Amino acid sequence: MPEHLELQQLVDVSAGSGDETLPNLMENKRPLIKRCPYLGLILATLSSLFFSLCSVIVKSLVNVDPTQLAMFRFIGVLLPTIPIVIYTEQPIFPKGKRILLALRSIVGTVGLLLSFYAFRHMPLADASVIVFSVPVFVALFARVFLKEPCGIWNTISIILTLIGVVLITHPPIFFGNDKPDRSINYGSLLGAIAAFVSTIFGANAYVLLRVLKGLHFSVIMTNFGAIAICQTLFYSIIFGLLCMPNCGMERFLVVCLALFSYLGQILLTMSLQMEQAGPVAIARSADIVFAFLWQIMFFNEIPSKYSIFGAILVLSSVMLVGLRKWALGLPEDSQLRKKLGVLAQ
Repeated sequence: MPEHLELQQLVDVSAGSGDETLPNLMENKRPLIKRCPYLGLILATLSSLFFSLCSVIVKSLVNVDPTQLAMFRFIGVLLPTIPIVIYTEQPIFPKGKRILLALRSIVGTVGLLLSFYAFRHMPLADASVIVFSVPVFVALFARVFLKEPCGIWNTISIILTLIGVVLITHPPIFFGNDKPDRSINYGSLLGAIAAFVSTIFGANAYVLLRVLKGLHFSVIMTNFGAIAICQTLFYSIIFGLLCMPNCGMERFLVVCLALFSYLGQILLTMSLQMEQAGPVAIARSADIVFAFLWQIMFFNEIPSKYSIFGAILVLSSVMLVGLRKWALGLPEDSQLRKKLGVLAQ
């Protein structure tokens, strides 16, 4: 789901974690990859399917506060990760990284909560497109905090994304208020603000994960899950939101939310072990397609022409970032890199 804000970066961390078992796993997977050369992209698409279904659940459970849903989702992230961190014998709170781990967890939690709020108060596809634009803004914050270069292509992607977000949110200050009663839907407006702010927190979560890339992914996810549960539980108690979902369908959907989140995470991890990050990022664009499909099927909301055009701009920006990342990851003498031309510059 687009609340995968903290999950897509996870695999970059695991790839740089120094886990010596990964080459052996890849050796075992090669025969399967030869039989199905696009298996990594298929898994990435399935990951998008599960994440998008999580968005549908968040929007559907109107009687359960998004903070509560986030807490149940974090439980689904933490419980499967604990056996991994125990099996690999990783230090859960490594010295010199504890503050960064806590900060990354807090930033990721706030970003996810804001995205849940956006799903609840905006059309599903519109919120998904805005939240999905997180990778585009990573270059901006990496430039600010890590002093990484931000080239012309990153600048173009950011500009296109901002234009797309403006078209999707359709703010009255630019487009006027086209409703007959001249009233403004403040819930939708706040949802749009929440979606955009969630991308800022999500982008900073990427940056923090780059700093923490030497740690095993299970350490990061264990800290993230534990701190996020405490954080959302604290918010729930303070604002009087703590309650159990109703028996029956609501509890079933809450379990599905945790399960789909975990399946999306695992499939994304496997896809990035089999395929380069650039093509996977492009394949994950299916998330936006699923969001538009679910919006029409489950909520009977037809997207406006502004939403469609804005989604095309954001999708183009994300695909541009993915293509460039793919091009830069190819060998210097690769023919494909030469075909990609200026993107590899």
